[in-house]
Amino acid sequence: MYISPMLLQKSSEAFSDDTYLSELKLDGIRLTLYKSNGEVKLYTRHKNIVSNKFKELLTIDIPNGTVLDGEIIVTDSRGHPCFESMMERFQSNHSNHKIQYCVFDVLFYKNKNVMSRTLIERKMMLEEFLPQNDQIVLVKYLAGHGLEYFNLVKEQGLEGIVLKKASSIYRPKSRSYNWLKVINYQHDEVYLTGLRKNNFGVFLSFNDGSPAGIMEFMKPEDRKILYSEYKKYAIRETKDFIFLEPRLKGKVKYRNLTRKGYLRIPSFEHWIKN
Repeated sequence: MYISPMLLQKSSEAFSDDTYLSELKLDGIRLTLYKSNGEVKLYTRHKNIVSNKFKELLTIDIPNGTVLDGEIIVTDSRGHPCFESMMERFQSNHSNHKIQYCVFDVLFYKNKNVMSRTLIERKMMLEEFLPQNDQIVLVKYLAGHGLEYFNLVKEQGLEGIVLKKASSIYRPKSRSYNWLKVINYQHDEVYLTGLRKNNFGVFLSFNDGSPAGIMEFMKPEDRKILYSEYKKYAIRETKDFIFLEPRLKGKVKYRNLTRKGYLRIPSFEHWIKN
């Protein structure tokens, strides 16, 4: 049974409200787990069946007719979720990264639809029946204290938090302000040093000239400025790329640095005059 998961709406800032539950935002892959007739199936949010990739979860001891929602992660040496390691495990059968399935919701229990129950009721159900071990973890939460929790997450360099209305029901395939994500974005000043000709993409460099990765998110008005200016600084061109002098500068936000030192998912904020 595939159920398209409920999605998170973006919030620009954290807040403290006792009617919301605060959870850590986990940097991994969203998975729903369904057990029927002793068989476990794992689905990505795009309905791909990936059960054979995570065989350590196929013996989970939960009742038949149960559907769980959660995030599958790989942690680094600090115990922090590492998306790159998670993708290595996801893409290769030879990866030895250990996974954890972090469960935060139950949608069906013993063939009964429980999505119309409140979130806090569903959380309490999970606490009663979910087995926990090295591979399966029940996601912890706080009532309120969102702002304080977000500040702690920033200090630890983690991805962000999730704020969920305690009284909310589960609405598959919908994005609701009852479920909010607050991302701990990092910010930096970079040079725009190249353009991809086909699919939009901008090469970025740090102030010291080292590569900072490729940016694909830029508002239409900023793209218009870029296309009106870049020809002044073009120094070389190939079939697929145009390379620029490091003269155009801007501020970007991003999730974190990759292991290669690139900006992860950079997004343009504004131009900086040299």
